[in-house]
Amino acid sequence: YPSCEHTLARRAREAHMKRFCKAQAIQRRLEEIEVTFRELEQEGIKLEKLLRDENSSPADQQTQWTNQLLYLVQKKNSLMIEESDLMMAVQELKLEEQQWQLDKKLRSYMNREETLKTPEDCKAEQETLAQLLRVVNERNLLIHIQEEKRLSEL
Repeated sequence: YPSCEHTLARRAREAHMKRFCKAQAIQRRLEEIEVTFRELEQEGIKLEKLLRDENSSPADQQTQWTNQLLYLVQKKNSLMIEESDLMMAVQELKLEEQQWQLDKKLRSYMNREETLKTPEDCKAEQETLAQLLRVVNERNLLIHIQEEKRLSEL
């Protein structure tokens, strides 16, 4: 079935490129978050110094600085949550890629004639199947954690 194999290979390449592009986008966003963290940290340090050094400043000015500081903390917390979500997405992509590789390897073993398989081939097939099941279970756990997190946020 050459046309079917060609279609499967094309779809596999497309899925791989989709995962790759998603990983790149996640990496860019993680870098942006890191830069924003540094900026927020610098701004927070300035506000803390103002609050500590300016005891003689008007109360409304100190209140404004305190509110700005609290806003920075809130923004940093939301970025930390986003960073955590992105790290989970990275883990999910890694597991998805591993699953794809193991599935491909397992199919190559399963497509061989049983009479042509050596005992080493049978053992390797079983090990690949066990690895595939482990990866699927890890992905399932990760998805379960993400779902629980989503529900707790609601």
